Amino acid sequence: MIKRLREQAEILNRNGSTNPPVAVGMGDEIGEFTALTQDAEPVDSESLRHGDTLVAFFSPTCRPCQEKLPKFVDFAASFPGGREQVLATVVGEPEAAADMLERLRPVARVVHESSNEGAVSSAFDLKAFPVVLVVSPSIEHGRPIVTAEQVDLDVPVSAR
Repeated sequence: MIKRLREQAEILNRNGSTNPPVAVGMGDEIGEFTALTQDAEPVDSESLRHGDTLVAFFSPTCRPCQEKLPKFVDFAASFPGGREQVLATVVGEPEAAADMLERLRPVARVVHESSNEGAVSSAFDLKAFPVVLVVSPSIEHGRPIVTAEQVDLDVPVSAR
């Protein structure tokens, strides 16, 4: 009985979805990470403590990622705070990832990882693609947490 209640609670916590989580979820804290962007800029979990940050994970071998990428680029271009408040990670072999990396660079700080065991992917507990989240500093402790786990890329970003 207790096991069944836990399972039901997990389903409700995933907004009623019976699909397994693809990454950290609503209210979850982001793990510690340090990485370099494609432009050799350092990026780490501390950089997510400065307001809302749009975060995405893509893979060049993922068809939904290829379909979602143009909408993400448009959405990210109008995200409050500009490129500094957008973090995109492309996971895959360098040759296959090159096009995605270049398309994201104008609108995001872009990290390339060879597998989902990289520093950024691990910090977000990445399990599937694509993932688009908003991360914000927690009111309680200031550490970055997920504040939106299902970002609708068709809805314009509101001006703040």
